[in-house]
Amino acid sequence: MPKDSISLLSQEELIRGIKENDRKVMSSLYIDVFPKVKRYILQNNGDEDQAKDIFQEAFLVAWQKVKAEEFLPQNSSAMQGFLFQVSKNKWLDFLRSGRFKKEQTLSGFSIEIAEEKELGESEERTLALDVAFQKLGESCRELLKQFYFENLSLEKVAQSFGWTTQTAKNNKYRCMETLRKIMKP
Repeated sequence: MPKDSISLLSQEELIRGIKENDRKVMSSLYIDVFPKVKRYILQNNGDEDQAKDIFQEAFLVAWQKVKAEEFLPQNSSAMQGFLFQVSKNKWLDFLRSGRFKKEQTLSGFSIEIAEEKELGESEERTLALDVAFQKLGESCRELLKQFYFENLSLEKVAQSFGWTTQTAKNNKYRCMETLRKIMKP
């Protein structure tokens, strides 16, 4: 099946291909729609790994709807439009989420702790943080140490663990969430 042959398929053929898990059809659909989703996410504060994750989620939604026979094509590009719209909605949901906002503010974490130490405002909090930090798993401690105290970029942290940058970002977030849970009384 040539690269642009997805446009030659009717929506019924496309849906049948998805129902039958036809790799060529699904691959062609990916090739046709993913670049548009990626461009949208990159233009809206995202990166390529996030675009891949969002598109994967949208593709799963579309696949489930087709399998459950809940997807009814309205026009010749209904599936492509549906995939793009689900991706767009998922990305907007992520941007509105507390998770996105937390990821944006986590980089201020080490500065906040350093200011507390300098100002002597909360020696108890610093001690509690040290205790909580020791309760984290070894990989979380190492990840946070490299990022916050050694000031390594996420790319460098990812390299040291053999991860992608997105994996390092996700793991950093999870470690911080674990640290916060330990800190809560």
